[in-house]
Parts: sequence; C-alpha cells; structure tokens
Amino acid sequence: MSTPFTGPEFSVTHDPAAPADALVVGVFSGDAGITVDAGVPEAARGPIAAALAVVGAKGKAGEAVRVPAPAGAGLGAATVLGVGLGAAPADGDRVTAETVRRAAGVAGRALDGVATAVTTLSTLDLAATVEGAYLGSYRFAEFRNTSAPKEAPLGALALVTTAGSEAVSEEARDTVEQARRTAAAVALARDFVNTPPNVLSPVEFADRAQRLGAEAGLQVEVFDEKYLADNGYGGIVGVGQGSSRPPRLVRLRRVSGVDGAKHVALVGKGITFDTGGISIKPAAGMEQMTSDMGGAAAVIATVILAAQLNLGVDVTATVPMAENMPSDTAQRPGDVLTQYPGAGKGGITVEVINTDAEGRLILADAMVRACEDGPDYLIDTATLTGAQMVALGTRTPGVMGTDDFRDRVAALSQAEGENGWAMPFPEELRADLNSRVADLANVSPNRWGGMLTAGVYLKEFVADGVQWAHIDVAGPAFNTGAPWGYIGKGGTGVPVRTMLAVLRDIAQRG
Repeated sequence: MSTPFTGPEFSVTHDPAAPADALVVGVFSGDAGITVDAGVPEAARGPIAAALAVVGAKGKAGEAVRVPAPAGAGLGAATVLGVGLGAAPADGDRVTAETVRRAAGVAGRALDGVATAVTTLSTLDLAATVEGAYLGSYRFAEFRNTSAPKEAPLGALALVTTAGSEAVSEEARDTVEQARRTAAAVALARDFVNTPPNVLSPVEFADRAQRLGAEAGLQVEVFDEKYLADNGYGGIVGVGQGSSRPPRLVRLRRVSGVDGAKHVALVGKGITFDTGGISIKPAAGMEQMTSDMGGAAAVIATVILAAQLNLGVDVTATVPMAENMPSDTAQRPGDVLTQYPGAGKGGITVEVINTDAEGRLILADAMVRACEDGPDYLIDTATLTGAQMVALGTRTPGVMGTDDFRDRVAALSQAEGENGWAMPFPEELRADLNSRVADLANVSPNRWGGMLTAGVYLKEFVADGVQWAHIDVAGPAFNTGAPWGYIGKGGTGVPVRTMLAVLRDIAQRG
C-alpha cells in the first residue's frame, strides 16, 4: 500500500501580503467589470483586478488566470492567481461554501509546481477553502513511472483569516484541521477507487480496511469465504463464486462512549471489479468497472473519519466485497440463492435473472446483518445502476428510502455540494420483482425506473423501525470526463462528505 496523498501543508495567517510564490484571490464577475474578494487589501484590489482584466479574466466559475503581482500593490507574492467565483452575491448574502470549494479546487489544480501560496478565499469560507485546495491538488501516482508528472502538487498554502485574536485563531486552526481530515477521508476513498482491480482484490481490499480501521482504533472483523458460506450469506457467495479471488465481509465498529448516542449502520457495495458475470457487459468502457467498489470505499473512509473527529454517534460499517467474473463456477441466470437468513427480513430466496445486477445481492446480505445490530439509522451507498445516470446525470446521486430520513439525507447532501436528490418508490414497481420460482427476482422485466426498482429490491431487507437511506452514486463516484472544480478524473470520493454531514446532524439532533 503506497503512501497516501497528504495534500498541501496548511497554515493560518492574518497577513494577505505574506511572502509566497503566489497569491490566490477570488474574482467576481459584474456588469461593470471584475472585482476581487474583500480579503485582499483594499489598496491592492484595483491593481489586481486591472491586471487580471488585461489578460481576459471574466470571473466566471471554473476560470483560473495567473499574472505577475502588480508593482507597488504591497504584496508579498510574486504572482497572483485569480479564480472565478461568478456573479457577486447580493447585499447581505454570502458566497456559498460550494462556490468557494470549487474555486479553491481550481486553484489547487492550477498551482502544480508551486511551493508556497497564500489565499484570501479563506476569508469567504475557511473550511471550504481547505477542502477544495486539498482535493483539487489530489493526485494518484502509485503506478506512474516514466510518465509521472514533472511538477509536484502545491506544497504549502497559507490561509488568510479575518480573526483578530489568538483565541479566534485557535478556533480557525481547529476548523482547518477538521476540514483537512475530511478532505483526507475523501482522498482515501479516491485512492481505493483508483487502485486497479488486479491489485485491489476482495482479499487485499479487506486487508487494507482492516489495517486502516485498526490504526483508527476501530473494532474490526473480517469474514472469509468459508464463514460466509457456512453462515448463509448467499448473495455475497453467489456473486463471488465465479472468481478465483474469494469474497470477504468486513465489519468496522466505532463506539462513541456518549450516553444515549444514536447508532448508525453504514453499508457499501464493494465489487472490486464487475464484468457482469455470465450476463457479461460490453467491452467498451468496462475498464471503468474498477470503480464498482466506490460505495464501500466511501463507507470505510467515513467510519474512520467519524473516529478521527470524535463524533458523538456510534457507527458500524458492514462492507461486502466480491469480484463478479464469468467462469465455470459462476452463478447463472436462472439460479436461485438465499439471502443472509438473519433476524428481521433475512432468508429471502432470489431468482437471479441477470448476473449483472449483482450489487443488490451483496448489499442485501450486508443490510440484513447490519440490521441485526438494532441501529437507529441505516445508510447504504453503491455504484448500483446505470439507470441512475439516465435519470440524474453523472453528478447527482439518487437518494431513496424512508421518507423523512431520505429527505434529510438529500437536503444535507445538497448543502455539502454533493447534490443528492430525493427519489420516490412508486408502489407499482414492487410487483415487477415477483419471481416465477422464488420470493423475489433480482431485476424487473420492465426497463423503466431501473434505479428506483433497485431501491425497491433493497427495501425488502430493511428491518422494521429502522430509518433508511439508499444513495446510488453510479455516476458521481467516478468522473470519466474532464476535471472540474475540486474533482479530477477517476474516483471522486462521493458520498463521503454527505455521510459525514448526516452523522454530524444525527449527533447534534438525534
């Protein structure tokens, strides 16, 4: 396991004219021309805006323009990087955290090869600046050799704050550290997703989760293929039986020690590679199925982060891991398996109509097991259906589940900039999962509403009384397009920040 990406070294300063290779400022667009953020010294705002305007800066979101620092402006930096924030907010309004996060991400990507920088974006939102700069500068270079980038990522970033006292500065430093840990957790999820599947087998994935969990002080259990078969985990065993690399189930538990703390169960789909099995996928784009464990990656990163931030909530992650391969031992369309026969909704028999609908099979086992612990809340997340992208595109997760909790999760996701969107469970979809020979079929004969039908399937395995949310991140967990904001190509780490926000909210409000 390679050394994880650590991001820039962050510090807090009250001096925007501190010596640095570059000063990063926010740039607003407007009818009268561009303006720079108010964290920049007043005497320098006009000269910086004029210098940026000369080379075509418009202040639009996603823009990055770098110029020499204007002479006589009293700046300590050699160059100025202006990053677009879009139109200036109306009087009394604030720039949103996500706007700042994306601008800081653009800066992080634009500052390759720069050793030191100072930024005034932090006067708009300190935590968002840290997260954006860290994730914008993220890179995964474990397997690069002769084609390695020539320039190192940004080395150090000084964050300007308007705090005037040492006590407030200490609070600012705490904010920076929490934001850095959050970004590091997202980067960990990205690392898992970006690791190629010949390296990240189910066994290796489980080993890494075990090591990281132990380092974070979590209670960790890893169950092998014999245990899974002996104890009736039919979904995980059925999916994994076609591969020479056996499946695993990992359990990571964090106990807060807070009296009366709510218990949240997290479940993440960990298909380390998905060929589709006997129902094999088309060759074009199949290499992207290295990302089919994005849900598991996010869940592992989140439970570790909950421990690091000492959240007042108990968290248990139940993570099924398997590789879905075609072979003479693979499950067939028409096979019938039995999902984990635990308490509550377990022991359901399933006719496997399509072996490429494997994620819901391993999730169902894990969800029943998770519900045996009696959690107050259950969140599962998965790169589950191509239908998610058909319905919502590649950047918007679909959120399903019990109505109140679903809406709560979606609202928190939107506030965090991960933009989860609440989706319904039309009652007529359940009949489409009726099987000719078993309790359920794993897919519907109807192509419509595929994302919702997958959620309806999972609903069958949620224990009564548990508040549940299912987050489908098939598109959002893996960016196949051009970099944007703080998102590069490959693994994105979605929905780590959504799940963190939910855990914090539950810790505060129950």
